[in-house]
Amino acid sequence: MLSVIIPAFCEAETLETMSGTLNSILTDANIDYEVLFVDDGSTDNTWEIISRLHGTDKRFKGVHFSRNFGKDPAIFAGLKRCRGDCAVVLDCDLQHPPEKIVDMYRLWEQGYEVVEGIKNTRGSESRLHRAGAELFYRWMSKVTKIDMRDTSDFKLLDRKVINALAKMPEHRMFFRTLSSWVGYKRTSITYDVGKRFAGSSKWSTVKLMKYAASSVTSFTSHPMQIVTWFGVIMLAISVFVGIWSLVDKIVGRAIEGMTTVIFLLLFTGSIIMISLGIIGYYISRIFEEVQARPRYIVDEFLDE
Repeated sequence: MLSVIIPAFCEAETLETMSGTLNSILTDANIDYEVLFVDDGSTDNTWEIISRLHGTDKRFKGVHFSRNFGKDPAIFAGLKRCRGDCAVVLDCDLQHPPEKIVDMYRLWEQGYEVVEGIKNTRGSESRLHRAGAELFYRWMSKVTKIDMRDTSDFKLLDRKVINALAKMPEHRMFFRTLSSWVGYKRTSITYDVGKRFAGSSKWSTVKLMKYAASSVTSFTSHPMQIVTWFGVIMLAISVFVGIWSLVDKIVGRAIEGMTTVIFLLLFTGSIIMISLGIIGYYISRIFEEVQARPRYIVDEFLDE
């Protein structure tokens, strides 16, 4: 059986169209399936519609969070509760083409354990958003040694992969990277990002920046190496200024004072504050892990 996991936050306008589209595509392809909507603390009537869909067809199931916990926790909640031999993660706004699920499923039947959805285009994103995403994923690819460019949450995972991800104990988890990091036999398909069926994106620039920072620090310690390089740079500058001052002292030249001193103090202070900020961010991550709070809280689960 195929499980389709759909995180949803205030997606009342798209749910019925999404459910009808999936039913038509998967029934025509003769694929046994279940659809698991994960309501990430929506403030509209998303959960009421999910409940109605479940009442009409038990193959449509739902998980309701007590509040908004984020997209990645919603994905992992779906993976934990799905019953399929494989699962596809799909956005609710129809920007991930549902018809590609059949192609993914056929590749899984051929023995592939991860089928990655690779973007041909990034849809109607702004140039700034596109440039920021490209920079972020290029850097993530470099530090993780995993090609993250043009990847997405749209992918199929075998039950073996789902179980491997479910065993990971960390609180903060970046699904897009971890699903690549686990390995297994994998292939990919390409797709064009479609237009949103309804509504608007819930991702503001600020939210995307916070998500990027959280994703980086949850997966790699590479930013901590920046602190080390700041120290090396400051050491080199200190040695240079020290030698320069010593030479001026020996030859009897007066050091031009306040401007240089103020500049060095401001530069040193900035480096120290940035370094403390990076270290503090990682300490906060350690604090979250030590608290061992759940990734999410399920208020209600519609199964059978």
